Amino acid sequence: MQDRQQQETGIGLPEGGKARRVYLQLKEEIARGVHAEGSLLPGEQKLAALLDVSRVTVRRAMDALEADGLVERRAGAGTKVRGAGRKPTMAADFTTLIPQVVQMGQETTARLLSFAYGKAPAAVARAMELPENARMQTAVRLRLVEGQPFSHLTTHVPEEIAQNYTEAELATTPLYALLERSGVKVERARQSVSATLAAPDVAEVLGLSIGAPLLSLERVVRDAQGRGVEYLSALYRPDMFRLEMELSHVGAGKGRHWEPVIGPAGREAAE
Repeated sequence: MQDRQQQETGIGLPEGGKARRVYLQLKEEIARGVHAEGSLLPGEQKLAALLDVSRVTVRRAMDALEADGLVERRAGAGTKVRGAGRKPTMAADFTTLIPQVVQMGQETTARLLSFAYGKAPAAVARAMELPENARMQTAVRLRLVEGQPFSHLTTHVPEEIAQNYTEAELATTPLYALLERSGVKVERARQSVSATLAAPDVAEVLGLSIGAPLLSLERVVRDAQGRGVEYLSALYRPDMFRLEMELSHVGAGKGRHWEPVIGPAGREAAE
């Protein structure tokens, strides 16, 4: 049981910066098909020379790849690529993300991990321009596509809005539908995207190694009066989710530049 669980969630990034670099590079190459499923990786000595590291470093990286189920090592037969397997993916156009978030909620399933009321975290209260003592309903959900987890979502909603729906409803209904049912008219949002590493609790539910790279999205949603109605902190598996944007080259002379296409044309890539 322990071996199976370790294989499903990984053992975390290998110790040492060089071993982690080798691990992440080989994992990415396997995901992109550079090393096809069923093929043999170069031997440890050759990899060490190619990547300018020691054989011990390569061996540590291989241990992590094997624990992730990406390679199979057999004495005398070499290291065979097992492949990342087919993963369902989700895509969203960055310029029209809000309606696509609603659509995503309808096309995927969610598992509610926690639900509680309490004082808003200081950073959340500042971002939503709420008093420091404002009470929020905080929920953590795991979103799945075709039964495979691909995002870890933490939402904060002001208590006076969240009281209009129950824990059971949030477990089965997209949050935006519940906000609209509560009388909220979503008007605009501000969001930022960056990268982060998976903490132990997030790695466990997403089926990743501790320290695996994640796409991080932070969003503050406001209503027609400018009131903060939701703060979202979303973590996505980069191998299963991507943000897309269609650009148009506009302007003349030195002023020519790229601008996002907003509207039906900009949505086509995600649909």
